Amino acid sequence: MQRQKGFTLIELVVVIIILGILAVTAAPKFINLQSDARKSTLDGMKGAIQGANSLVYSKAAISGEETKGSADASTTGSVNIGTENPAATNYGYLQSTAAELINAMDLNISNDEDDTVDWYIAEGDDGAKSAQLYQAGSARFGNTTAATNKCYVTYTPATSTTATPTYVVTDDDC
Repeated sequence: MQRQKGFTLIELVVVIIILGILAVTAAPKFINLQSDARKSTLDGMKGAIQGANSLVYSKAAISGEETKGSADASTTGSVNIGTENPAATNYGYLQSTAAELINAMDLNISNDEDDTVDWYIAEGDDGAKSAQLYQAGSARFGNTTAATNKCYVTYTPATSTTATPTYVVTDDDC
């Protein structure tokens, strides 16, 4: 009589259990993709603002507008960037208002969370102060005062002719 070769029921159960254990330990790595995507999107927004600022500053330097500005953005420069409206600048860099970022970057952004847009901005007192940009659906959306809303990009325009803008990604709670 010839004996058939194959797996026994116990061997199959052991393999299934091992695969189950591996799936349970590996699943959290793949389940957290939304958080990783939000973090990457914030890095992309930071890069987009930096790129736009490089181009705007180059145009400001060519036209002699890079020295115009003030700590409260009451004195500003103006640069033609090929859009309908010239970009208002502070020391040659974009101001931190929704209007200027929309003008220079063609963003879908608002400072009112009742609007249905992709990005929101918490503007400072004026275009020379820091602003926080956050994505719809992020931890910051609808939660601007809680301590656990750290998922945004902070853009601070230049404050003098010797200072450059700063861009900080805060992604603790994405």
